Parts: sequence; structure tokens; C-alpha cells
Amino acid sequence: MPSLIPAAGTLPWRRRHGSLEVALVHRPKYDDWSWPKGKLDPGEQACVAAARETEEETGLHVRLGLPLPTAVYTVLDPTGAPATKEVHYWAAKVTGGSGALEHEIDEVRWVDVRTAHELLDYGRDREQLLAVVRADREGRLRTWPLVLVRHAKSRPRSTWRGDDRDRPLDAVGREQSEDVARVLAAYGVSRVVSSSSARCVQTVEPYAVRLGVPVKVRDALSEEGFAEAPQRALKQLDTVLERARPVVVCSHGPVLPSLLDVLMRRADSGPCEASGTELLAAAKKSSMRKGEVLVAHLTGAGPDARVIAVERIDT
Repeated sequence: MPSLIPAAGTLPWRRRHGSLEVALVHRPKYDDWSWPKGKLDPGEQACVAAARETEEETGLHVRLGLPLPTAVYTVLDPTGAPATKEVHYWAAKVTGGSGALEHEIDEVRWVDVRTAHELLDYGRDREQLLAVVRADREGRLRTWPLVLVRHAKSRPRSTWRGDDRDRPLDAVGREQSEDVARVLAAYGVSRVVSSSSARCVQTVEPYAVRLGVPVKVRDALSEEGFAEAPQRALKQLDTVLERARPVVVCSHGPVLPSLLDVLMRRADSGPCEASGTELLAAAKKSSMRKGEVLVAHLTGAGPDARVIAVERIDT
């Protein structure tokens, strides 16, 4: 069987003078126009690779938005044997960067979608373009991420003699927290909210330190606070939905199903694809794994906030 080459990329977009534009890259080695993309590093999550490769190829910092159709095609590996390349794509909003190009790319060109359709050298790349055009027409392209994280692996309760709220991450959990930070950076999270329990705070702390923002600690999101007054945790989520800013909320296994219930209702009443609703239902039924990240892409704010797409990411 051909080997599998995992890769990831983005379709950067912007609105200029009221029109939708996208960014293509030109590779002089192949003399082709395509989307910025590249292979995953060992152990790297696809979303992290997509943002990293985009920055490396274009010099642009991006925030990942809607997941787009995956491209699967046959290439030759370094030995000349056939291999299957699988490229995961996201729509991406440019948030900064120098625009300096790497040696494999000699031009980044912003064009309208009609020009992009004509410039693209591969039919498979037009699937992502058409998906972005459809999302834009339906008002689903401009989204913001609400990221739920179950705390990373911590010291076992059986070996901890102190207050359970002070129980810290173990060595595996600390490694997971670094992976969580890389994932949150790819989605441009700007606000960090956590249960007051140490294992939750420590899960998102590396990202907060990198970003230079405080962790907003909430007792209502802890196991103890939720057991005492479940509605307080739901009010915290209501506040997040009112703000409509890229945010991460870190909590516990017993708390997350209630938060997922809220998101499921927001998905059922909006244009979320069936796969997104199924992912929310599966996360609620089987419980998110420790260190797992669930990304809900939303449009709107407050009562009008609707889940458009969902991703589950292991760390």
C-alpha cells in the first residue's frame, strides 16, 4: 500500500473594498499557483502545521477559521515510490506578520475569487476555494473560536494527600499543556478562562504566559463549584458567548457535558453540518479525554451565537 504523507495548509482570505480576496503562493520549482501548505512535523497536530507552514511560506501570521475540504492525491516519495498525500485545510484570517518569503515561494498574490479560480493549477485546490465562497455567501466565513479543553493528565487522586483542588499536572500533563498552547495559538485565542483547580490552570498557563495575558480563574468551572451550583458554570459560558471573542475554557470531565449541551443547542438551531453536531454529541457521551481540545467555530454573539463547525484535537 502507498505510504501516507500528512500535510496541512490554509486558504488566507480578506475583504478589500467590499470584495472577498484570497492569497495564493507561487512555487518557482514547479511554476505553479496553489495554497500555502506543508508536511506535518513528527507528532505535530494538523492545525498547528497549517498555521506554521503558512507563516513559513508567506511570512503572514494567521488565525485558523472554518475547516475546509481535505485534498487527497498521489505523489512520489523521496524513494520514487507512490505515496498518498493528505492535506487538511482551513480558512484563515491574516492577523499580522512581515510578509517575508521563504526560498520555496517567490510570490504571494492577493486576488479576487474569480482570478484565483483561473490561476490555480490543480483542480483539487478549487474545492477549498468554492467552500470559502459558499461560506462567505451564507454568512459563515467570519467566525470566532470557542475552545473547550479538559485539563491535562494530573497526579492520581489516590497518591495526593492535599486538597484535591491543588492537585497538579504530572510529567505527561505538562507535556500536553505545551501541545495545548500550540493548538490555541493556531486558532488565535485571545482570552483564557479556567477552573480554579490547579490542574486546569496549569493546562492553559503556558499559553497565557506566551500570550502575555492572565488566566481568568472561575470557581464555578471547578468540580466542587459545579456540584454546588451547576447554573453558575452555564452563566460563565453565557458570558463567553456574549463577548464573542476567541477564547479557551478549561474545565473537568463532570462539568464539560453541561457546557457541550449548550453548544449542541446552538448547533441544532444554526447551519452547522451534521458532522459538527455529531462531534459534540460524541464528546458529551464518551467524555472528552484528558488534554483533549474541542474547537467550536461560531458566528454571532449572545443569543444569536451559532455553532458553524466543530473539531476535536488530541494532545
